This record gives sequence, structure tokens and C-alpha cells, in this order.
Amino acid sequence: MKSPEEREQELQRLERELRQKETELRLKELDAEVNQKDIQFYQTKKVKEEVKGQLWKGKAVLGLKLFGLGVVALIAVRVASVFANIFIIGALAFAGYKLFLEKKK
Repeated sequence: MKSPEEREQELQRLERELRQKETELRLKELDAEVNQKDIQFYQTKKVKEEVKGQLWKGKAVLGLKLFGLGVVALIAVRVASVFANIFIIGALAFAGYKLFLEKKK
């Protein structure tokens, strides 16, 4: 029978050998992957003039939509401002009426 120290040393030696084999195997896999001959090359394609025109049209439509949204927002702010002014003037007129023109009972 082996002593506990000898058994532990044997286990450590086996772990080192296993790690070394795993490392060698992984290095072989990486080397095979790097040296692979079946590298895929993709052929570049020139963009056709029709497609360029379509891209320009799409951008123009998007720009017009954004411009229209800005105009609608500006109009909405103006209308809200007019309503706020009418409300403020009405509130001041009502307060003035209550303070100065209404007869006290």
C-alpha cells in the first residue's frame, strides 16, 4: 500500500500529464484550424445605379417625413400657446370682475 503522500504525488503527476495532453491537443486543433486550406473568399459586388437611386429616394422620403413632423410640432406649440393666452386673459378678466365689478351683498 502507498502512503498518503505518495498517493497525492501520483495524483498531482497524473493531473500535470493530463493538462499537458489537453494543451497539446488544443494546440493541434488550433494549428489545424489556422492552416486550413478551405478559406472562404467572398466576391465583392458593385452597387448598381438603380439601387443608388432607390437609396437616395428613401433618404429623401425619410427627410421629408422628419420635416413634416417638425412642422406639425411647431403648429401644435403655436395652437397651445394661443389657447394658453386665451385662458390666462379669461382668468384675469374673471378675477378682475369678481374683485372690482361684482356688487357685494
